[in-house]
Amino acid sequence: MTSDKKVVLITGGSTGLGFEITKALYQSEIPYELIIGALVVSDGEDAIAALRKETPQSASSLSLVQVDLTSDASLEKAIEYISSQHGRLDSLVNNSGGSFDLDIQEGRMSLREGFNATWNLNVTGTHVLTSLAVPLLLKSTDPRIVFMTSGTSTLTETENTTNPNSAGINDSPPAGWPKPKIGMPVTGYRSTKTALNMLMREWHRILKNDGVKVWAVSPGFFVTGLGGFGSETLKKLGARDPSIGGQFVRDVLQGKRDEDAGKAIRSSTIQPW
Repeated sequence: MTSDKKVVLITGGSTGLGFEITKALYQSEIPYELIIGALVVSDGEDAIAALRKETPQSASSLSLVQVDLTSDASLEKAIEYISSQHGRLDSLVNNSGGSFDLDIQEGRMSLREGFNATWNLNVTGTHVLTSLAVPLLLKSTDPRIVFMTSGTSTLTETENTTNPNSAGINDSPPAGWPKPKIGMPVTGYRSTKTALNMLMREWHRILKNDGVKVWAVSPGFFVTGLGGFGSETLKKLGARDPSIGGQFVRDVLQGKRDEDAGKAIRSSTIQPW
């Protein structure tokens, strides 16, 4: 079934930043076929109900597909569904991801378990899904891929300890071992996001002659469920409302940052590597 509406898949679209991306597009005057990729189907159903209640009138349509980035079978089934229902994909928003650094720090996961889980989810799963989605993207007249990166991923800014927003993760702890459990543990998470920046560059290179626009979007620091830190803790650390990030991604999909394709971008600047 083909449609004139732009077909967009947002992974992790049922909660947090992904929900806000979906909402920003759903409230736009531009019509979309918005596909929420959710790990838990009931979460996706709840998200769709909430969006329809908040915005009863929309030019866009909502649907749901189960997406488990740790399962090739799940990803293959998701792409098969999109192909059968829509015949193409105009935009892929690789939003889904996670952090297990706190689980490592608190002893709920071993270092190997936590690191492997973070890389499998944030990098490997995202790469597999993107690979599977390419044939559908190439059927679009304006194909776009967004990889959600992080301000913590930049190598250059790891030397910055004067900015209050980065000092907590860039400061060196006191001498001795083991190190004290202070600040927000991000070693695994930020490492995967740095890798995701390179993955974006690779897809930009691979698909450049196919006319596919690719970005790594660094949306900002928001109050979400990422890492299990809790909303109050995140607010104290300066996290903002995730709706700001949703509007930013909407703007990218609507062409407002086309000149910055192939780069890691912030809301008004280019993020340094």
